[in-house]
Amino acid sequence: MSIPNPAIDPTLNNQNIEKEMKIESRAAVIWKRYRKNRLAVIGLIIFVLIVLMAIFAPLLSPHKPEVFDILDSSLKPSKKYPFGTDAMGGDVMTRSFYGARISLSVAILAMICTVSIGVIYGAIAGFFGGFVDNTMMRIIDAIQSIPTFFLLLIVASLVVPSLWSTVFVLSIVGWTSMARIVRGEILSLKRRDYIEAARATGEKSSSIIFYHILPNAVAPIIVIATLDIAANILAEASLSFLGLGIQQPKPSWGNMLTSAQDLTSIVDQTWTIIPPAFFIIVTVLCVNFIGDGLRDALDPRMKQ
Repeated sequence: MSIPNPAIDPTLNNQNIEKEMKIESRAAVIWKRYRKNRLAVIGLIIFVLIVLMAIFAPLLSPHKPEVFDILDSSLKPSKKYPFGTDAMGGDVMTRSFYGARISLSVAILAMICTVSIGVIYGAIAGFFGGFVDNTMMRIIDAIQSIPTFFLLLIVASLVVPSLWSTVFVLSIVGWTSMARIVRGEILSLKRRDYIEAARATGEKSSSIIFYHILPNAVAPIIVIATLDIAANILAEASLSFLGLGIQQPKPSWGNMLTSAQDLTSIVDQTWTIIPPAFFIIVTVLCVNFIGDGLRDALDPRMKQ
């Protein structure tokens, strides 16, 4: 049997070019829709700048994040310390830049875990249905019956506080919403004609789920995954603020706000609180704007 040669058969090249044009046109349409949302574009730009700030923190920071000079404690912003120093003598600007590394790493790693668990769990429940679906959904109902923040505190109190334990806690608590969304998408997609055709050919259930169904449900997964990053940033900040997340001397935006428990810091040393709070607020808003933009851009019902 001869193998088709694109050099001999020009139709093969034409088909490849058409496929590439379709892929490029789809990406172009998504970007065109996305950039219509000005807040989403601004949010993307600012978020990229924050990520770059975290990556290049060693180049931007004049001091070390875990080095403290008690003689320079509680200093107001100056040329040497642009954001001032905290009660332990740490440079607030340096710790804010390095704190972005920890907070964003925790949020993104936890998002990857929650998406992985939620997608697999929801796909299995939605595809097989019946007793399997009912049982798996009742488990989710039981988990979601507990207020999320209290469940977060319960799980966090059972592990030793660290970066990886914080990721573990956020992953255990946050996957249920993703599972419900994926299950709903699977229920609507599994009755399509191309799925019935795949079943008729004897294709395995795992192959149908991962190669036929999930690729068509990727749009809501991307949107929810993006919004999960914002939720994880807030959750990490809350845990670290309460002493159940990232521990000193490692900086995170959450544990930098621990000084907000002290009335003196709130009234007389606001420079120790404003930078981490500002970064948390701006990052969460930017991620939410990005999520809104992606939702509109990936929705096939939107006009081009």
